[in-house]
Amino acid sequence: MRIATWNINNVNLRLPLLLAWLEATKPDVVALQELKSTTNDFPTRELKQAGYGALAVCQKAWNGVALLARNAEPILVRQSLPGDSTDKQARYVEAAIGGVIVTSIYAPNGNPWPGDKFAYKLAWFERLTQRAAELLASGHPIVLAGDYNVAPTPMDIYVSSSWNDNALIQPEVRAGFEKLLEQGWTDSVRKQHPVAPMYSFWDYRRRRWERDAGLRLDYLLVSKSLEARLRCAGVDRAVRAMEGASDHAPVWIDLAT
Repeated sequence: MRIATWNINNVNLRLPLLLAWLEATKPDVVALQELKSTTNDFPTRELKQAGYGALAVCQKAWNGVALLARNAEPILVRQSLPGDSTDKQARYVEAAIGGVIVTSIYAPNGNPWPGDKFAYKLAWFERLTQRAAELLASGHPIVLAGDYNVAPTPMDIYVSSSWNDNALIQPEVRAGFEKLLEQGWTDSVRKQHPVAPMYSFWDYRRRRWERDAGLRLDYLLVSKSLEARLRCAGVDRAVRAMEGASDHAPVWIDLAT
């Protein structure tokens, strides 16, 4: 069972790339982020023709998350992160697919740091941690997939001082990610690749892709019940090199069935 996550950075703009990647790799489940699409504009029909049922939580021009299921329909569990009824940003969806609970997470960026957006990022991450604890306690097999907008260790970002004032690497954010892992989640890609950087994001500016000046921002955290089923994991870097690509590459894991 292949589960992938991809910050698509505008699903309609990248739709040809998405469809080509789905055809080439045939993942069973895909979590998408940063759709930048309305509900009416989301390409449900095209994805269905490609063999994928879709569940999308959209927000015009910003944010947006979706879950795709190959030859199946995702069964909605939650379409927002609990803990703040005033938060209307489309950053979280949770569904049952193939016997596994899967999320699509698009955590706030948090820049500029410090400021209100950074405070929102920390509060949102605390809510995510609370929901993750509830899911873990359920005993169900769970994959927390998505763009977490944190590079948690120095290994997860290329050597550079230019990011020192960026929200993605601040101590509070890194501590929040570590707190999440300490609940009992396994960082599946790092588990399979303990010494490789495994970058998933390369900024469009300053030739960062060409220089491999990347960050690891996209994760598939698996519950203990799934850790034993983990077989391999990777990043489809070649997708980032394609014309018109997102600044993120798809990240995936394979689970034994």
